[in-house]
Amino acid sequence: MSGTGGLGGFGGFGASGGLPGRSPAGPPAGFPAARPRRLRRGAALRRMVADVRLHPADLILPMFVREGVTEPVPISSMPGVVQHTRSTLRKAAAEAVSAGVGGIILFGVPEHKDARGSAADDPAGIVQLALADLVSEVGGDIVIMADLCLDEYTDHGHCGLLTAAGDVDNDATLERYGQIALAQAAAGVEMVAPSGMMDGQVAAIRAALDGGGHTDIPIMAYSAKYASGFYGPFREAALCAPQFGDRAGYQQDPARSVREALREVALDLAEGADAVMVKPALAYLDILRAVADTVDVPVAAYQVSGEYAMVEAAAANGWLDRERTILETLTSIHRAGADVILTYWATEVAGLLASRG
Repeated sequence: MSGTGGLGGFGGFGASGGLPGRSPAGPPAGFPAARPRRLRRGAALRRMVADVRLHPADLILPMFVREGVTEPVPISSMPGVVQHTRSTLRKAAAEAVSAGVGGIILFGVPEHKDARGSAADDPAGIVQLALADLVSEVGGDIVIMADLCLDEYTDHGHCGLLTAAGDVDNDATLERYGQIALAQAAAGVEMVAPSGMMDGQVAAIRAALDGGGHTDIPIMAYSAKYASGFYGPFREAALCAPQFGDRAGYQQDPARSVREALREVALDLAEGADAVMVKPALAYLDILRAVADTVDVPVAAYQVSGEYAMVEAAAANGWLDRERTILETLTSIHRAGADVILTYWATEVAGLLASRG
């Protein structure tokens, strides 16, 4: 058949798309010249020609570990997600490894919080203990990461230290971030992921790690993190809703164009970031695509709690096909440029992908 997509054999046409003895011609009047549907006719054919493929190793599982509980605590706004105990965290991590998930990122929920987030870098703090547990249980089989921020640990719920006037003190917070990085490194973390959106945070963390002899620990920067309404369920999961105000003074404004996102990404790379992230994912696919087209480091996207909750709620009401929608959202994020995706469905989806070959 010719490259024009003519209808070979239709209405007396030959294989060339024209009548015998005549030069090749296009299709009959009123018929389409191109037939893209030919490559969609069956599931096997669609699989063969697909050029966007998810793999279990592309997925990172966010996990919550809570101090002072003896049983997992369900998160009401995120059906199927729990605040783990240390023992159930180990079991869930092993399940993620068995499914082929690429990484785990850990969020801590301490029993006691204070203004400076002391538990964040306490060697006996919940995240440090849980990191050591994970290194013992699954170290070497999956990338063990930790969120590096203060909002889970402060009694006011903000991502940094506060001034007397109640504003987030950017530069004083940087010192705390460096201290947290060292504590996580000592506990065995394999990658740190600062999410606070403080100016200069990557440079401060890189300097602290290097000064402490941890030059090999990479930083995955939350470079383009937006002040989003999609974070609501996470604040229940991490018990970190701000006690006053919001985080719009340091997270990016959704109304700003891609230029600001690219500036933030460039600053983080100049400060030593080894990978960059866009958060949230689905509402910011344009940002994700622009970042992926610009950088030469791995690009992550975080499918956040609100994205998860919307699909689960709609599926529970019978309004959509849950499995199909989950895979569609992740494929779209990957198609837009994400090399790795943080998703609460990581273990489940890894299993689905493995079963489909």
